Amino acid sequence: MTPNENPQSPGNPQQLSLNDQMKRRLDERLHLAESGVNPYPCHFDVTHFSDSILTDFQDDANETVSVAGRIMTIRKMGKASFFHLQDANGRIQIYLKKDDVGESSYQTFKLLDIGDIVGVKGYTFKTKTGEISVHAQEFSLLSKSLRPIPIAKEKEIDGQKVVYDAFSDKELRYRQRYVDLIVNPDVRQTFIKRSAIVSFMRGFFTGQGWLEVETPILQPIYGGAAARPFTTHHNALDMQLYLRIANELYLKRLIVGGFDGVFEFAKDFRNEGIDRFHNPEFTQVELYVAYKDYEWMMKLVEELFYQTACAVNNSDSVVFLGNDISLKPPFRRLTITDSIKEYCGIDITDKDEHELRYMARDLGLELDPKISSGKIIDEIFGEFVEPKLIQPTFITDYPVEMSPLAKEHRSKPGFVERFELIAGGKELCNSFSELNDPVIQRERLEAQAKLRQRGDEEAMIVDEDFLRALEYGMPPCAGLGVGVDRMVMLLTGQDSIRDVIFFPHLKPE
Repeated sequence: MTPNENPQSPGNPQQLSLNDQMKRRLDERLHLAESGVNPYPCHFDVTHFSDSILTDFQDDANETVSVAGRIMTIRKMGKASFFHLQDANGRIQIYLKKDDVGESSYQTFKLLDIGDIVGVKGYTFKTKTGEISVHAQEFSLLSKSLRPIPIAKEKEIDGQKVVYDAFSDKELRYRQRYVDLIVNPDVRQTFIKRSAIVSFMRGFFTGQGWLEVETPILQPIYGGAAARPFTTHHNALDMQLYLRIANELYLKRLIVGGFDGVFEFAKDFRNEGIDRFHNPEFTQVELYVAYKDYEWMMKLVEELFYQTACAVNNSDSVVFLGNDISLKPPFRRLTITDSIKEYCGIDITDKDEHELRYMARDLGLELDPKISSGKIIDEIFGEFVEPKLIQPTFITDYPVEMSPLAKEHRSKPGFVERFELIAGGKELCNSFSELNDPVIQRERLEAQAKLRQRGDEEAMIVDEDFLRALEYGMPPCAGLGVGVDRMVMLLTGQDSIRDVIFFPHLKPE
């Protein structure tokens, strides 16, 4: 409805782009308003949902119910009609008889269409064909739909049921998620399961006694990951701010402050490309636990994924991109150097930037001349190893150049105590034994600053306040970041991040 429209008045149809069906619906809306029917009343009391009616139905009960939802099929007849009402939980058939609801209400019904939202009060019964239904005694229009919704049609051809005119165009479904949710009920189930996954993870963490916290989204210095940020400006302070790319450095400040375990479900933002696994706005949960290391965190991650899968899927295995994936611990462990040796046939141990660049070139990789040795290794791994890791695998012990915030490995000089969990050919989480030596951390960040001077826009910035916090002393600590969207993709079997985000970012129409 446009801002100046009144439900009882015709409004201003010229403001809408009309086709014939919309013109007819606008005429119906006008006719309803002129006959004293408000097409958009304020409320309706709902007592039951479709699924509970179908589940709890008893032949001799004739239970009184009040339901509301959208008309999805409709058969208008002389003095009696049928339609299917879709609510949040499913569909139920409604039987409407003029003698029961009255002449006025039945005439209102004659002006309704598929897509209109209605309320029905009546009693349950079973039709002669055996379909559990609601016999309407009262009927109310709750919202007149001015745009026709795309309803798939079925036709039997050579004994086979063929569906056509389905709302199946991927990009249109992403752009008009509200229509997608109406006409494709399976989509709802993905997002219901997403909510269950997040809820279980939250309970898993709080059950350990760890505190859920909130940290700034607008940050004066961005950090905690290798990524380019979105920038904005605060007028009152006259300063540039960044949408966070990670919340790591703020959560570590809380460990310094005396909390032994903190976590946050965070919206993060990275100004990077868009593909099946990347959206510029995404969700991750980060966890930091004092006095633990990355070996301990690996066991926790195994339990987190295993228990979450069992809780939401009633199974410790999933099917993802056509692969049967088992989430039952223990997961395979493989160092990053061994993984590259296994899948590429080259040994990157002790190789300098010049040698790594030649190795990458021999593998067919075209590299930006500005990137460092750590980025070269990352490119080799991402192109030739990661897609082949289908079963859950911990990739461990990264070169120090790749991980400026991780503690140096206690027995492997030049490496750090870090792991990534890969499953289904994609990284799902990242973890360190966190670096807590402020002197070494400053050296690492200053080295990153030099990479920025070389042109690496994703290199980290020296954060003096974070370094000051470390100088007060941070206990040994294990940190973890889990990509919630990717975890949901895995557990729901969706092959694109856009299928697990209600409103993904797209190019302008």
